Amino acid sequence: MLRIGITGGIGSGKSVVARVFENLGIPVYNADNTAKMLMETDVSLVEKITRLFGPAAYTDQRLNRSYIAAQVFNNQEKLDALNAIVHPAVIQYGEDWFARQHAPYAIKEAALFFETGTAGQMDKMIGVSAPVALRIQRAMQRDQLSREQIKNRMDKQLDESIKMRLCDYVVVNDDQHLVLPQVLRLDSLFRLQGDR
Repeated sequence: MLRIGITGGIGSGKSVVARVFENLGIPVYNADNTAKMLMETDVSLVEKITRLFGPAAYTDQRLNRSYIAAQVFNNQEKLDALNAIVHPAVIQYGEDWFARQHAPYAIKEAALFFETGTAGQMDKMIGVSAPVALRIQRAMQRDQLSREQIKNRMDKQLDESIKMRLCDYVVVNDDQHLVLPQVLRLDSLFRLQGDR
């Protein structure tokens, strides 16, 4: 079975592209959603995060996302420490998930493939690209954050032009090009390769 990664910067629309693949019957693993789930359900992670950020990290056994975001986005050391706690658990969970799939190919959607060094675990990488102004607009609407907060998050990610050059395929999601035909071409290609 082929292992395909989908990545892109904040607001690029990688989740939209992943949902199209899902609608075609392809299993999709969302690393960001898994990270959120594990940070609230994995006892070991909860303990480590509480040690790192203190009791304010959780409210009624739910991760205090706004508190954590405020702590890490202005403190690279704390961000690195959080990533060192969460990423290995998310990666292992993804490995276990891939092992359970029975399809010609399966997809892992994650923002930080190249940043975490996990792109090499995929057979192929798809990048989802959109202009910066559109990405900022989408992220502001989706996350209810300011332009400055979105730009701050973008600055923490690998530059999109570099990320797209590292990918095997690029889906353009700029509201000018139709996404569906691009995904259908990749789906046909991956099904052929996965059947070999």
